[in-house]
Amino acid sequence: MTVRHISTGSPFEEKIGYSRAVVADGWAFVAGTTGYDYATMTMPEDVTDQCRNALATIGRALEEAGSGLDHVVRVTYILPDKADWPACWPVTSAAFARARPAATMIQAGLQEPEMKIEIEVTARVP
Repeated sequence: MTVRHISTGSPFEEKIGYSRAVVADGWAFVAGTTGYDYATMTMPEDVTDQCRNALATIGRALEEAGSGLDHVVRVTYILPDKADWPACWPVTSAAFARARPAATMIQAGLQEPEMKIEIEVTARVP
């Protein structure tokens, strides 16, 4: 089995010791991804903007893996404040309109106080 590691160039990947995605045996596993704009290393204040950024980063990693958001079979959303979750629904609904993956939302603290959402996915590589 061939295993391929995908990086976004985020400084966190090297500091913490993980890959943005790992591709193995027809699957792409994308690490928990927050709303940073990795080009500028800035974090928007709004949870919906963070959600959009996270999904864009995930989408790019999946494309590099030979997959895409339409092939996601499982998604986990982690939010420190569950009251922020409904604001993300239009963004997640649009992103996964075709895939309609199995999904879970968990309320938990995140690594940095400015982080309002973290998203991880598993996708098939067609």
